[in-house]
Amino acid sequence: MLFPKYQLVAYVGLPGSPALGPLDKDLDAKAAKLETLARAYAAGRTPQPVLELITVVARGSRGKDGMYRGRLPDAKIAQYLTVARKHKMLLLLDIQPGRAKILPEVQRLERWLKEPDVGLAFDPEWAVGPTQVPGKVFGHTTGAELDSVAAYLSGLVTAQRLPEKVFVFHQLSAKIVSDESALKAHPGVVTIKSVDGIGARKDKLKTWAKLTAHLPPAVHAGFKVFYTEDTRHGPLMTPAQVLALKPRPELVVYE
Repeated sequence: MLFPKYQLVAYVGLPGSPALGPLDKDLDAKAAKLETLARAYAAGRTPQPVLELITVVARGSRGKDGMYRGRLPDAKIAQYLTVARKHKMLLLLDIQPGRAKILPEVQRLERWLKEPDVGLAFDPEWAVGPTQVPGKVFGHTTGAELDSVAAYLSGLVTAQRLPEKVFVFHQLSAKIVSDESALKAHPGVVTIKSVDGIGARKDKLKTWAKLTAHLPPAVHAGFKVFYTEDTRHGPLMTPAQVLALKPRPELVVYE
């Protein structure tokens, strides 16, 4: 069981894109920094570092299939998994689907999700409708759609006899997820809502309070810290400040 034994701390990123987080290059050096950071979050738990790789990235242009998203090649995913295993970290494959449907994008990654140390992250801010463009509008998902992903992952865990699998969904504002109560518990899946509030500490705390007030029983709380966007408004929140949040964030993501 991941919780309450472990405290997850993640770096997010995309190869060659420093604006999207620290995992753009120098992976071994970044992994070493993440190990140090994770220890600062232990607070009675075992720190478990996580690499969150943006595997499907939303684009502002149509692309060949009109889906407004690009996909990372398998060779890159393999490179990140190698580093994760070398440092005994988990790997999360993050999906920004653009106009594509989330479940087919998840199923396309099944060969990776069958691995015992690979989980999933979904960023519905970038899941837009058939006539919308990512970045021009906020995307959206529903509790039922999230539940379908969790159920699929649960089926994989059962069929492959895998350890518990992490499923993270990111949420920037209340309107990005509707009918969240439709998201239920599924055997072998640990579902975490990462609250992605940006800006000054007081604004992040407001977003946190709003988005964790009615967490479904099956959902754990996570919190995101933005190295660039947050520090435009003041100092970065410290591990002690993050851990003081109620409920305790069981995953902390740094972008």
